Formats: sequence, C-alpha cells, structure tokens
Amino acid sequence: MKKQTSDELVFLPLGGSNEIGMNLNLYGYGPESNRQWMVVDVGVTFGDLSTPGVDVIVPDPAFLEGEKILGIVLTHAHEDHIGALGWLWARMKAPLYATPFTAYLIRDKLREAGILDQVKLIEVPLGGSVDLGPFQVTMITMTHSIAEPNGLAIKTPLGTVFHTGDWKIDDEPVVGELTDGGAISALGDEGVLAMVCDSTNVFVDGVAGSEGGVARAMTKLISGLKGRIAVGCFASNVARMDSVIRAAEASGRRVSLAGRSMHRITAAAKHVGMLSDIKPFLTDEEARVWPEDEILYLCTGSQGESRAALSRVAEGTHPVIRLGRGDHCIFSSRVIPGNELSIGRLQDKLADKGVRLYTEKDHPGIHVSGHPCRDELKQMYAWARPQISVPTHGMRRHLMEHANLARDLGIKEQVTPRNGDMVRLAPGPAAIIDEVPSGRLYVDGGMLVTEQGEALRERRHASTNGILVVSFALDSGGKIVSDIDMRAIGLPSGDERPLGDALDGLAERVEQVVNGLKPQARDDDDAVEQAVARVLKKASQQIWDRRPIVETIVLRL
Repeated sequence: MKKQTSDELVFLPLGGSNEIGMNLNLYGYGPESNRQWMVVDVGVTFGDLSTPGVDVIVPDPAFLEGEKILGIVLTHAHEDHIGALGWLWARMKAPLYATPFTAYLIRDKLREAGILDQVKLIEVPLGGSVDLGPFQVTMITMTHSIAEPNGLAIKTPLGTVFHTGDWKIDDEPVVGELTDGGAISALGDEGVLAMVCDSTNVFVDGVAGSEGGVARAMTKLISGLKGRIAVGCFASNVARMDSVIRAAEASGRRVSLAGRSMHRITAAAKHVGMLSDIKPFLTDEEARVWPEDEILYLCTGSQGESRAALSRVAEGTHPVIRLGRGDHCIFSSRVIPGNELSIGRLQDKLADKGVRLYTEKDHPGIHVSGHPCRDELKQMYAWARPQISVPTHGMRRHLMEHANLARDLGIKEQVTPRNGDMVRLAPGPAAIIDEVPSGRLYVDGGMLVTEQGEALRERRHASTNGILVVSFALDSGGKIVSDIDMRAIGLPSGDERPLGDALDGLAERVEQVVNGLKPQARDDDDAVEQAVARVLKKASQQIWDRRPIVETIVLRL
C-alpha cells in the first residue's frame, strides 16, 4: 500500500463491530507514518459452550503495541465497555478518562488486577471535555441502562465525529439526565463529519420504552403480591434498581441485596449521590428472620449464571434466601441471545419449587431495552445530520440494516467496517483503506491465551470426542512386559457394547501394533505413541463414531 504523507482522520474498530459486546474502538489522526491514537472503550464479551472453561473474552490489542496512544476514554461502565481494562491496560499504558460513576467502578477493576497504583485515571465531570492532542473530546449526556452514559463529540482539524456509545431516548429515565438532544443538535448545526452509532435494536420498530413506565409497572405488580419476592435484574441498571427498591418500600417491604455485583453497583451509585433517600438495605442476619410478606430480595443472575444469586436460590444452596410455594420471582430483564437454555433451566428449577414466575413475555411492562429502536435512530440522525454513517455495536445484519436506514434518511455516505477494518473518514470520501490484525484473546486459567491456543483446542475436542489413556511397560528390547491399562473419559457404554469389553478390544489392538513395529521404532517413545494413537483413533471411530484425544504413557524398564 502506498504510504500516506498527509494528515488523515481514521476510525478503527478492533472489537464491537459484527458482534454484541467487546468494544475497542480507535480514532487515529496524522500521516500514516506518525499517527496518533485515542481509544474509546476497552470491553469484554463472555464465553459460551464453544469456549469450555473460558468465562471472559477480550479483544486482541496487538496492533496498538508500539503505537502512540494519547488516552483511553470510557463512555460508560458496562462490562462490554470497561471490563477488559484490567487485562489490557498494560499493553496500552495510556491515561484513562471517565465520568465519576464509571471511574468508581474502573478503580475496582484496576484494584482487582493489582495495577491501580500504576494507572492514571482522570475523572471528567458530566458534560466535561478532554484535550488529547488533535482530539478535543466533549462528553455528551445520554440515557442508557446504566448511570452516566456518555456520547463523545470528538473534534479534530479534519472534522467532528460523534461517537454515540450505547444510548436510547427516554423522557422518564428515573435516574440521571435526558439524552441531550440540544447539545447533539448544536453539533449538527456546526457540522458533523461522521456518526459512529449503536445498531443493537435497528430491527425493532418504534421506541425502546421508558424506565418511568417500568417503575409504575413494578409498583403495581409488587403491591399485589404476598409472600417472599425475588427480583432478578442487571445490577448495572441503577434506574431499575431504584424502581424496584421504591416499589418495595411503597408496598411496605424492605430490600435485601443478593449478589456481589448488587453491592458493588449500589456503592458506586451512592458514591455519586444516587439512591440517597432509600431505607438501609437489610443485612444477611436481618434478612434471615424478616417477615416473608415484608421482604424483597434484589438478586443477580437473571441470565442463569451458575454462580449468581438466583441460581443458588434455585439450587437451594443460597445462605440466606429460601423460596418455595407461595413465593414469587420477577425477571426484570431481557433474554440475552445464547442464554436461553441457562435461563430456562433456572426458571424450571424455581417453578419446581412452587415459585411463581413473572417475565417480560407475560408482563411486558417490567422491562425495557437500553438501546435505540428505529424511531430513536431516526431522531438521532435528525439531530446530528452527519455526512457519514458508521454503524457499530451489532452483528453483521444489524450493521447492514443500520446503513440501509441511514441511506433512506438521506445520509450521503455509509461505511460498515468489520473488526480490523481501518476507515478513512477524511480527507476525501469515506472508505476502508486498510485491514490490521484483530481477533480475540481468552482469559483461561487466569492468563490471556490466543483463540487458537492448544489447551482450548484440546478441551473443545475432548468435550465432544472424549479421552483415552493407555499405559504399558516395555523392556530394553521393546517388548511389552506389563498389562496394558486402558482408561476412558467421556466415551459411551451400553448393554450391547459395555465399555469394559470395548477397552479390552482396544488393548489387544495396542499390543498388536506395538509388537508389529520395527525394533528401531520400538526404541523411540514418540514413534510408539504415534502408532498407538493412530490405531486407537481409527478403532474408536468404528466403535463410537468418535476420534478421542489419546494419551499414551510408555514406561521403560
């Protein structure tokens, strides 16, 4: 590629495009040979059945190593925007900028990672500005399902970019301010070169709905219930917590928090002046003896997470909460795609205990999304009036539909980058001009490993194919002088083919293949192991339609 010598303004997503979550967005300014960067958000996504043993996944920042990074600006405190800081900051080593609520939670993450004293974290007031060389960044107040969400007005010598972060339009946000349409319109009047905008709900008509409506629905529902009540919601949604707490108090109930995240978020909220006029939460000791018609448990685990409070309640292992017949569990949250099975199992276990369940499907008013639907996107484009639309934060289908919507609204240019695509925003027409290394790193066993790491590859293989372990002893002449011990993990056994019989047959094949090796090969452990693995995998394919991992232990006498 021809080297550029003139100044350029570029946008580069390394996470957050073509997926929900794991945001890592870069803005670059200057000539290609001497570009300066600012980073927006450093988030995680979470493991699933395809990543056994891996709970947390982070974007691979390899491209940034050695680059000039002026600062890292955090739009809000959701895990997919700040969750990777503890893992990745050492690879960037730039100052962090965040509003007070977000900064409080970032300190917790840095403290857990043992790097709090190494990181320069600057609190920015709501509506405040940050000067990062060619980037003059102003926080624009937004509304979302967490406290203090911010859009970023990024002014550069080549034009202004409006990075929306996660947002919605809510006339009754319960906690926090309204989305600042006036400030966004003022940007539009000055001229917005490009808008990098949330695409999560682009297929949903209308508007996301109001937290004020949820507050009224929760008050009405809770006031009519007798017995113990548990409410599962996202701990980060302070507005939802506020609504549930006030609904409980209006019904003569006191609130007990269940789950580490609930305590962490409420501490952050109180630190910035939220949740200041509510009654003290019940201690665990008080909750154990509090009258059942006068208590409400605010719980983590609405997505069926195995170690969260609601799952322990369903299993009967929670140290404080016991729910049974005549009690109630309200799920004030949406089902995140991929969590359907875990949530279904959780709800089945609660129902089996006689607990009555309430979800957004049968009580639509008890949850609303934190992301903009189509009418809100139309309003945002009417306010900002960008020349270029850059959809982000969504799967490929979301980004493409968002680009179609922007085109229908008269936006001149649309660019839909994948992670690793470098977009030139100015000068000249918007275009993808380069592709840089991108990918994922897995937090596995407390360390970062690559997507193609051997341990995870073997774990995936073992989870579907099983494991065979075979051991035997050879004398100095390469002759088997012990029993051949065969062990199987994760391989089936049935009446027609008992596992023991199958293993006996495999042992015979091992003996045949080892005895059939040439003397020189029998002296080489690697050659023996490879020959045994080949014969066992082939035989296992015939017996079980599986190709297990084979571990061969050769003892030399």
